[in-house]
Amino acid sequence: LGELRDVGVAAAKRWTLRWTMSGSIALTLLELLWELVLAPLPGGRWLALKALPLALVLPALARGARKARQWVAVLTPWYFAEALVRALTEPGRHALVAGMAATVAALTFAAVLQSFRAECRAA
Repeated sequence: LGELRDVGVAAAKRWTLRWTMSGSIALTLLELLWELVLAPLPGGRWLALKALPLALVLPALARGARKARQWVAVLTPWYFAEALVRALTEPGRHALVAGMAATVAALTFAAVLQSFRAECRAA
């Protein structure tokens, strides 16, 4: 019975790591596309640099590094807050893209928290 539990915990950990990685990639790409293509602000192309911190973490996150997941857990609430503010204050497609970014950030944050939970269960 203990071995069966270990298999379930390992599968949960793999699943949450995949979702964390997928969400981080999606959030990075969405942040770039948001500022460069989907809803750029006049003179605000430099805002695409906000995706840089998350992009720098991606290689370590792909290796499953705990520190990288900790950084994702620190960064995603900031992306969520910025997206939520812009979703509520900007008109039209800007608000739609911001709402999408807020959703992706929230899901990524939930996935990274679940990865820590799965890691604690495995220990």
